[in-house]
Amino acid sequence: MNAIDDLPYRSDAETRDDASRQKATIQAYADGELAACDDHLAVERALEIHVAGADPLITMRTPGADRELVAGLMHGEGVVRSPADIVYLKPAPGEADVMRLMLKPEARGRLDRIERNTLATSACGVCGKPSFSPPRPGRGRASETPAPVLDPQLLLSLPDRLRADQGVFESTGGLHAAGLFDARGELIALREDVGRHNALDKLVGWALLNDRLPLSDHILLLSGRASYELLQKSVMAGLPVVCAISAPSSYAVSLARDFDITLVGFLRANRFNVYAGDWRLTAG
Repeated sequence: MNAIDDLPYRSDAETRDDASRQKATIQAYADGELAACDDHLAVERALEIHVAGADPLITMRTPGADRELVAGLMHGEGVVRSPADIVYLKPAPGEADVMRLMLKPEARGRLDRIERNTLATSACGVCGKPSFSPPRPGRGRASETPAPVLDPQLLLSLPDRLRADQGVFESTGGLHAAGLFDARGELIALREDVGRHNALDKLVGWALLNDRLPLSDHILLLSGRASYELLQKSVMAGLPVVCAISAPSSYAVSLARDFDITLVGFLRANRFNVYAGDWRLTAG
């Protein structure tokens, strides 16, 4: 157990600054009338990722946890496999929307082979890529830690816990969330972003930078649907259980079955569907 295991969990709302949301005056329609009122918007801004010796990458995101976002994005692409692959990862002095990254030579070589377009978006994890290369069984991160056995009632309790800690969503209604839970249902970490892929990248980046990968004894909860891209990132992080408030895609189900991931969808109210890995659930 490393030192961070002894630290109390802090919600993202406690560590996030005002850069993630902004106030706006809007017109609200209710009871047949329009009236001015104040609202909060989730901020979306471009982040430039300057990798030493490479063309800059640009991704749209909600400001906050930028270092984790870059680390998680690079991990999901297979470039960074451990903290040792990173020489430095830091904000550019005086530039709020620029991160600087230097990689060890082997990781730098992996980046060269990705051939990713220089524009990414907060909406899509594979948009702009010139080729589509799904992971193959055996490429996920292995671990000797056994995957959790799941009590259905524990799973049903997770959405309320996730929503209770979504500080920016509470005021804006405009953010996706990715929450990491332990086998007892305790929330370990939560990240929010306008991009659902960014939210998961931030969460995986947090785990990577704190040397907690693979996440083989944890549960991931997604605030929206479970797409192929999110399952691919989960595979890379070694997650055995992925739950979503909404529906999974057909490719996500196929990937979950290939990697023996327990995939739960429509986890809301008092019900859910299990699309793969039902053997991890206890009866009752």
